Amino acid sequence: MRSAKPKIIAVVGPTASGKTTLGIALAKKFGGEIVSADSRQIYRGMDIGTAKPTTKERRAVPHHLIDIKDPDEDYTVADYKRDAIATIDGIVARGKIPFLVGGTGLYIKAMLENLDIPKTVADPKLRAQIEADIARDGLDASFKKLVALDPEAEYVVDPKNPRRVVRALEVAIATGEPFTAQRTKSEPLFDTLTLGLDPPPEVLRERIDRRVDMMLRDGFVGEVKAIIEKYGPSAPALSAIGYQEIVNHLNGIISLAEAAAAIKINTWHYAKRQMTWFRKTAAVHWVSNEGEALLLMEKFFDNKTGAKQ
Repeated sequence: MRSAKPKIIAVVGPTASGKTTLGIALAKKFGGEIVSADSRQIYRGMDIGTAKPTTKERRAVPHHLIDIKDPDEDYTVADYKRDAIATIDGIVARGKIPFLVGGTGLYIKAMLENLDIPKTVADPKLRAQIEADIARDGLDASFKKLVALDPEAEYVVDPKNPRRVVRALEVAIATGEPFTAQRTKSEPLFDTLTLGLDPPPEVLRERIDRRVDMMLRDGFVGEVKAIIEKYGPSAPALSAIGYQEIVNHLNGIISLAEAAAAIKINTWHYAKRQMTWFRKTAAVHWVSNEGEALLLMEKFFDNKTGAKQ
């Protein structure tokens, strides 16, 4: 039983918005440690394509829940919630401030709203039928079916990720309830200040394009090759945006230039879905720079040192 709710800071926003930089800067000033809320940075060997914090950044501020799984392992929202709570408890016990930093909406929601996430038993027969439908009619048709059953899924399920679409459809059909509604809220575990970054669309899109170009220069194709060689082409993590496009390139389906263009547009669409999701969260305090964030944090902690009340 918790005697008092620990104070934590959450830093959210779309991909390429500057969450990592802001989170590290704030954690340095307030003596904090960062708990990643990114569903792809959990995987070992997926460094370039997930824009993981650099070794230097991780040395400057302790980071948690990065590189904890292999790309061929599954990791659910329930798994993340369990691990993140344990990690935050450890940070608080050390007298440090936990910073929850990332853009995976369901991870953030599970933590801040203390979602109870039921385990749904897989139905191999139903899954096979959904996969057959996708093979026959295409992934877009199945995603539209999912959104018809569960409108909220449009913002949290990647329409280009067959594994996520299949799973969400499977849950919705098997239970008769929307995939995104299979979670109930309990009393929040933490007293949270949520800071959000929302760059202008033209700025964000330019950042995404630059990031993709940099990833390719830094050896992204080689990273994907290494994952395929070690874990096989069907590793669950390879369904992520960026990785799937490079897999298609390596299979000769598209050129590298076409892969780069596809990554940019798919990442942009993902960023827009992220923003739609986070804008629905009334508790987010939107900031445009570190100074604004610091003012909110000082007020939150009611002093200028970051010490907890």
